[in-house]
Amino acid sequence: MNFEDEIFKRYTVNYENLLKYGFIKENSDYKYSKEFMNNIFRVDIYISNDGKVKGKIIDLSFNEKYINFRIEEQIGEFVGQVREEYKNILLDIRNNCFETNYFIYEQTNRLSKLINEKYNVFPEFLWETAPNYGVFRNIKNNKWFGIIMNKERGKIVKSKNWRSWNENNNIMWKFEISKRNDDGCRKNGFEG
Repeated sequence: MNFEDEIFKRYTVNYENLLKYGFIKENSDYKYSKEFMNNIFRVDIYISNDGKVKGKIIDLSFNEKYINFRIEEQIGEFVGQVREEYKNILLDIRNNCFETNYFIYEQTNRLSKLINEKYNVFPEFLWETAPNYGVFRNIKNNKWFGIIMNKERGKIVKSKNWRSWNENNNIMWKFEISKRNDDGCRKNGFEG
């Protein structure tokens, strides 16, 4: 069971906050240690310079790695407590040291951040069947002014060759973020 990948899936580390939180820089990684469950265990969390999070639990009674919390078949009350405490420690680190990535790709997150900085809105995720589709709304009239969707190219373009399809049909899509006019609506939008 890999808690770290799941908990930090859509987050980017803020290295300045790691140091404030109590992480120590060791070589190119950051390390955080904390005893928990009445000092029975110690958790060691490592964050690499590329943002990858790894963790381990040490049983202080034996000074050995405790791995039962990662085994899904282990369902006892004690291992459940250890698992829950570990998750809570990871969530606290995430909430204090990481920034939210709403989308899968860096470029999409940069666009989302730009929209947030310019218009002070965050994406809304409205559909259970499409949880990665983010909608941006106008603050004044609540109308959508943008949507970000992950779609396979084949669902948008029939041709297998995007470049020839684009050149043959002389179509180019672009998204422009521009100033709003007096009624709060965009002057420019999607153009084809």
